Amino acid sequence: MAGAKSSGRIPVCILSTHPLVLEEFSRLLPRPAFQVCGRQLEPREAAALKRNTVPEARVYVVDAHAPRPVTESLLAALAEQFPGARLLLVGDKFPEVAAFAALRVGARGLLRFADAKKQLARAVEAVAGGGFWVPRPLLSRFVDDVLDRPRNRRRVRPTNLSRREQEVFEGLIENLANKEIAAKLNISERTVKFHVSNVLAKFGLRRRADLIVHCLQSQPGPA
Repeated sequence: MAGAKSSGRIPVCILSTHPLVLEEFSRLLPRPAFQVCGRQLEPREAAALKRNTVPEARVYVVDAHAPRPVTESLLAALAEQFPGARLLLVGDKFPEVAAFAALRVGARGLLRFADAKKQLARAVEAVAGGGFWVPRPLLSRFVDDVLDRPRNRRRVRPTNLSRREQEVFEGLIENLANKEIAAKLNISERTVKFHVSNVLAKFGLRRRADLIVHCLQSQPGPA
């Protein structure tokens, strides 16, 4: 995956209430590939993040040791303040309820502490490049959960998309990767990326997960 800057370095901000976590995660993101800063948050600060209290970064690695409502509030505040940033949540485990809630507020990655030593750098690279770092079965169940809600059974059919954009849109809400959409439509991945950007722009959204949730939740239920 490509980095966020032309220099190749990925700006990363690690947020935790524990100084040892900041130290360990910083060590796992070696220079010069990553430009890392750490920010130790007080519990109260994590629950109500104020503007300009954390530096701007491409990826925010968030320690999920705090209670779930606090973590969700922190993720939501980061997504609001830095809409172009990617959020990677690291926790002991991710039950579906907690995982789905994190994805809905903008998380692009869910990584267990037990896997951080081997996978943190790769996870940061993946989300920085625009992808997800979520176990595929879990991400698929997240989409199924949205699809299975009674009021969301009818699929959005936008009228302002071109034929090709409509085809790419269908692939996006089926949770297909760019490579899979390209193979399905017999076009290049570069062309898929171009159409993905156009589709997201027409919906006024930045993230694929936002598109899935927005499109499927916006439909009225059956009469």
